[in-house]
Amino acid sequence: MLKFIVKRVAVFIPTLFAISLLAFAISVNAPGDPVEILYSGAKGGEGQASSSQSESALQGKIQLRHELGLDLPVFYFTLSNFASPDTLYKVYDPDAKEALDRLVNSYGNWKEISVWYKSLMELKTKMASASPDTAASGEEKSKTEQLYDDARQEINSLFLCYEDVVISSKISKLERMVNEEKTNHKSPLAFIAAPLSKCNAAFAAMKANSSKWKTWIPAVHFYGYNQYHRWLFGDGKMLTGKDWQNTKGVVRGDFGISYATKLPVSEIISKALPWSLFFTLLSVLLAYIISIPIGVKAAANRGGIFDRSSSLILFMLYSLPVFFLATLLLMTFANPHVFNVFPASGVKPPAGYPGEISLWEKIKISLPYLILPLICYTYSSLAFLSRTMRVAMLDVIGQDYVRTAKAKGLSYYRVIYKHGLRNALLPIITVFSNIFPAAVGGSVIIEVIFGIPGMGQEIFGAIGTKDYTMIVAVFTLSGFMTLVGYLVADILYAIADPRISYSK
Repeated sequence: MLKFIVKRVAVFIPTLFAISLLAFAISVNAPGDPVEILYSGAKGGEGQASSSQSESALQGKIQLRHELGLDLPVFYFTLSNFASPDTLYKVYDPDAKEALDRLVNSYGNWKEISVWYKSLMELKTKMASASPDTAASGEEKSKTEQLYDDARQEINSLFLCYEDVVISSKISKLERMVNEEKTNHKSPLAFIAAPLSKCNAAFAAMKANSSKWKTWIPAVHFYGYNQYHRWLFGDGKMLTGKDWQNTKGVVRGDFGISYATKLPVSEIISKALPWSLFFTLLSVLLAYIISIPIGVKAAANRGGIFDRSSSLILFMLYSLPVFFLATLLLMTFANPHVFNVFPASGVKPPAGYPGEISLWEKIKISLPYLILPLICYTYSSLAFLSRTMRVAMLDVIGQDYVRTAKAKGLSYYRVIYKHGLRNALLPIITVFSNIFPAAVGGSVIIEVIFGIPGMGQEIFGAIGTKDYTMIVAVFTLSGFMTLVGYLVADILYAIADPRISYSK
């Protein structure tokens, strides 16, 4: 058995790798820029900022981008062309990066394009470090400030341009602004004449030295340390995880920062998962304890009163939507005007547990909060498992070895529960393997209706707020727990049926 488990885990490794790749692809291609989302949330959505504040914000975003690992190449290799550089990932602005990529595809000469980009950076730095003349006043001061703002907008927009006509138009506009003479003095923007001339020369060189043929030759760029590697293993040592700074990696349970709450996703999951796991496991345990005897008895007395009545009741239960039953239970048993027996929501008193009490006292206090949700968790599984057990048992009862056991005069109990039940458990075991991913996902409807702080509520909130880090974390954990469920099911197969052996 141990040898089989080791082999099965080894087979799971490629599947886990595929799951991690798919989860990472979702996180990378999710809409929105994580830096903008996290930074704007941390700053509380400030209004229009001055140039010094804008520069500070830019540095803050660059630092946050580094902490998130977004200044690294995406994967271990990229398929590109001979013209594309292997350092384009270092550009922090996604829109500027896209513009540079289009310029590469248009001209194919990265050397000249990089000179163009550096000249733009010099022009932007020169413009950002200047401020209007404070000696001016009145209408003249207002016009100067407006001129500075217009120039900054034009320079910033140049980073996003990749068409000749548009770039030429914007450079010409900036040149007119620089060369415009004022009464008795030069233009306030005369100080950017030199870097602007350098930009114009770089743009002309980029067009003159076009090497578009390079874009037709395929190329592969390899990277040792990249975003996927960092996301999976962290930014510390790969095997031990030591010396990590910003992330431990998914393999050590670090899924990053939530976009919505700005808290570690692993911290959110560690608080929500125990409740979903508790309700899922307890409801499945109750469903099995009740459904197996019902299914066995219905199959053993096929066509009898118990079989027909249990079938009718179970079909009625299975047809009830969970939101309908949950609402009905709340309106009946948590209603002050009907039967105010159970609390309406939550898993413990709003004020928390009183003082330092024992675990048993906490269970007794929380028990009334758990009854109604457990009924909603259990009833549909109970109906399904009972019918599954009945069908499996009917198939086993018709086998030759069961008829032989009856002919030998064995008691009803020995025939049904000793010889027949173990073989009939195999379909039930298959269903049991699904509880592991179900525990990670929780029940959105039940948890929202009853106010249970579980995974269902977290997923519902993550979808509403587009919290993709949380969604990716749940997806990754669900895939992993599905594989664990399959492994547990295979082990239980061998325990239930001795004829199943994994030794060969």
